[in-house]
Amino acid sequence: MMKLGYEPNIVTLNSLLNGYCHGKRISEAVALVDQMVEMGYQPDPFTFTTLIHGLFLHNKASESVALVERMVVKGCQPSLVTYGVVINGICKSGDIDLALNLLKKMEAGKIEADVVIYNTVIDGLCKYRQVDDALNLFNQMEIKGVRADVVTYNSLISCLCNYGRWSDASGLLSDMIEKKIVPNVVTFNALIDAFVKEGKLIEAEKLYEEMIKRSIYPNIFTYNSLIYGFCTHDRLDEAKQLSEFMVSKDCIPDVVTYSTLIKGFCKCKRVEEGVELFREMSQKGLVGNTITYTTLIQGFFQARDCDNAQKVYKEMESHGVAPSIMTYNILLDGLCNNGKLEKALVVFEYMQKSGTELDIVTYNIMIEGMCKAGKVEDGRDLFCSLRLKGVKPDVITYNTLISGLSSKRLLQEADVLLRKMKEDGPLPNSRTYNTLIRAHLIDGDKGASAELIREMRSCGFVGDASTFGLVTNMLHDGRLDTSFLEMLS
Repeated sequence: MMKLGYEPNIVTLNSLLNGYCHGKRISEAVALVDQMVEMGYQPDPFTFTTLIHGLFLHNKASESVALVERMVVKGCQPSLVTYGVVINGICKSGDIDLALNLLKKMEAGKIEADVVIYNTVIDGLCKYRQVDDALNLFNQMEIKGVRADVVTYNSLISCLCNYGRWSDASGLLSDMIEKKIVPNVVTFNALIDAFVKEGKLIEAEKLYEEMIKRSIYPNIFTYNSLIYGFCTHDRLDEAKQLSEFMVSKDCIPDVVTYSTLIKGFCKCKRVEEGVELFREMSQKGLVGNTITYTTLIQGFFQARDCDNAQKVYKEMESHGVAPSIMTYNILLDGLCNNGKLEKALVVFEYMQKSGTELDIVTYNIMIEGMCKAGKVEDGRDLFCSLRLKGVKPDVITYNTLISGLSSKRLLQEADVLLRKMKEDGPLPNSRTYNTLIRAHLIDGDKGASAELIREMRSCGFVGDASTFGLVTNMLHDGRLDTSFLEMLS
C-alpha cells in the first residue's frame, strides 16, 4: 500500500494490529505500534487496548506495563481506559503488586484513577487474601475524593466475611447505607452466606428480612444459603417451606437446593423424605450431582437399608455421574458395616483398576472390614502393602489392625506394631493403649497390662470406659486386685 504511495490512516493500522494480535504475531504487533509513533501517528485508545489484550492473551503482563511506560516516554499519554485495561489484566493474572505499582505511577503522572480502576485493584487484593491492603486502598480512594460504589463495598464485605470479620463487614454495610449507596442482592448474599456458614442463622434471617424491607429481591443464592442454614440447624420443615416459597416467587430450585435439602433430611434419618425430594428433582429434569447421590447413599446406609444404598450407587453409574473418593469410602464403609465384605472387595478392586487415587481413609475402611469379618490376615497383608503403594498409615490404621490382631490373640504381632508406632510414628494414642491393655488382661498377662497402663499414664492418657468396665468385672470375680484400678485412676 505504502509502495503505491498511499498513506495508511490510523484505522488501517489498527486493523493490521488487530490481525497481528489474533494471529499470534505479538512481536510484530509491538513493532507496528512503535512504527506508528515514529511515523507521527497518535495511537488512540483502540490501538493500546488491542495491543494490551494481545499481550495478555500471550501471558505477557509485564510487557503490557512496559508498553504503557514506553508510550509515556514517547509523549503518547495512554488514556484512563487504557490504564484500566492494563490493571484489569494484571489483577486477573494475579500480579497485584504490579497493579499497585502502576497505580502509583498513574498518580505520579497526575492521572487520577477512577472508581472502576480502584474497584479492580481492591477486588484483586480481596481475591488474593490481602484484606488489610484492600481496606487501606479503600481509605486512600476516599481521601482522594473518589466515591466508592456498591461494587467496592461488595468486594470488601465478601472478603471480610470470608475472614470471619463480621463486625467489620456489618460496619461497611452501615457505612454504605449512611452514604446513601444502595446495597444490592450481592451485598446481602455475601453477608447472609457468611453468617449462615458461621452458624449465625438468626443474624442471617434478620438480613433477609432487611432485604425484603428494602425491596431487594432474593435470588437463588439467597434462598440456597438460608436453606443450608435451616438444614444445618435441623429446621427441616422451615427449609422445605422456604424452597416452596421461592417457587412462588418464580425462583426455581436448582441441584444445590435439592442436594442441600436431601442431605438435611438424610442426616436426620428422614431418608424417605429425602428420596421423595430426589424423585421430585428428577421429574423436573434436574440430574443429581455427585453430592446428591453420595448423600442418599450415606442416608440409606445410616438407615441400615443396604439394598437401596446399592441401588442408588448403580443409578449414579448409569446416569454417568462420577463418584468421588468420598462416595466410594461411604459405599465401602456401608458395605463392610453391613456384613457385605465380598461386595466391598469387588468395589475396592474396581477402584484400584480404574486408577482412582485411594486415600488412607479407603484403606482404613477395608482393613477394618477385613478384621471385623475375621479375615485379620488379609487386613495385615493390605496394611503391609501400604508403603509399597506410597501410602503412609495413620494412627487409625495401626489401631484398627492392633484391634484385629488382639481379637485373634495375636498379641506378639500387636505389640510389634506398638513398638513400630513409637519408633517411626504416628505415636500411639489413648485407643492404642486401651485396646492392648484389655487384650493382655483377657489373655491373662497382668504384667504386660500393668506396664502398658504405666506407659499410657506417662503419655497423659487414661483408661476408657471399656477398660474400666473390664477391670471392675475382673476385680469382682477375683482375677485382679485393687492395684490395677488405682493405676488406672
